[in-house]
Amino acid sequence: MSRVLAAQLALDYCCTEADILSPGNVFSVHSFLPGRRCWQEGNECYLKIAALGGKLLFAGREDIVDRCRRQYADRGGEWFFEAKNLRLLNDRIHADGYRIESVHPFFIAEEPTSANARDYSIEWYDEAAIERFRGDERFGEAFAFYPNAPDVLGVSASKGGTILGMAGASCDSPTMWQIGINVEPDARQRGIGTLLVTLLKNEIIRRGVLPFYGTSMSHIASQRVALSAGFLPAWAELVTAKADGD
Repeated sequence: MSRVLAAQLALDYCCTEADILSPGNVFSVHSFLPGRRCWQEGNECYLKIAALGGKLLFAGREDIVDRCRRQYADRGGEWFFEAKNLRLLNDRIHADGYRIESVHPFFIAEEPTSANARDYSIEWYDEAAIERFRGDERFGEAFAFYPNAPDVLGVSASKGGTILGMAGASCDSPTMWQIGINVEPDARQRGIGTLLVTLLKNEIIRRGVLPFYGTSMSHIASQRVALSAGFLPAWAELVTAKADGD
């Protein structure tokens, strides 16, 4: 496992790197440690769960973590996010006024790979230049404008003065930046997404940061972009939120 990822998950799940690298499941009372991935807003973490390497990481409120420890101490991570398990978990936490908000796979890349820009015009954007795209619905995946995870770097591919695709990186932590990508509908299936994600990944690695890429379980096209750009699956993550009357 990447040592950068192990160190990051230790911060995110309030444990040690040795815990992350050990074979057993990990159960920790959550606290907001410096250096954590902090894209989520709010001042509490009821429960979050990560699956990696056949094991599970749990962090959250003490009472729910204790219940998870009793129920899932020996549960493997490989099939934990199957629908039937999620349904049972969601029913249980709904009694506390919470729900499962999302379950996503995440990918990392540690090595640069080649990218051919062909006849596209490539333009880079620093944090200040990214501001011009605030509110631009074309690039809602590339630039999320989360206050706790600022968008710090972007790259676009254009032809004839028209932007066909945009990839952006958010500083989710000091050591890991997350990549998002948008490609205009008329420009899809031309390799633009793979090109831009590869270029951005290479630049992030050059800066000494680990790039990561998250997407939906069912977004196969996005997962193919990650794999084509040199990313490999690393972990899956579940986060919860208040039910708000659901």
